[in-house]
Amino acid sequence: MPRRPADTGHRIRIGGILHWPNLACLGVMHVPDRPGVAAEVFGALGACGVNVPFIVQSIDLHGHTNIILCVAADDLTLASQALRSRQPTLGAAAFTEDPGVALVSVFGPDFRERPGIAAAVFGTLAEAGINILAISTSISTVSCLLRQEYLEKALQALESAFVLP
Repeated sequence: MPRRPADTGHRIRIGGILHWPNLACLGVMHVPDRPGVAAEVFGALGACGVNVPFIVQSIDLHGHTNIILCVAADDLTLASQALRSRQPTLGAAAFTEDPGVALVSVFGPDFRERPGIAAAVFGTLAEAGINILAISTSISTVSCLLRQEYLEKALQALESAFVLP
């Protein structure tokens, strides 16, 4: 991949790039939406000592909740058992598992005043031929879930697209 010019006029200055390899993605899918669903899901994981570095929750057109989350690949079995044991109260139509994912995050202190950062992250990954599996953002971070085998390529692309400290 060709490197972009060193001129910062076209590249956005960021605080840095974080990455977390060797994750597993779990989905708690098509749960009737009601208060307490997320508390039950993450309470079950917390009770068995599983850390969750990535969470995306959405409500579909039929009023059902879908929760996508990541855990360390080594915690996949424990996390899956904890979630599946809650099936009677959750009422999930399906549970999904994908052990081969990684997380890459671009962060910076002034993201809320800088429009276009998310688009630049997504465009950079698209130009590198990397599909984003899920997205989560905060006031200062844009995080993308992707296949583990694309992590190094994603890091190289992002490092060349942004101005790092």
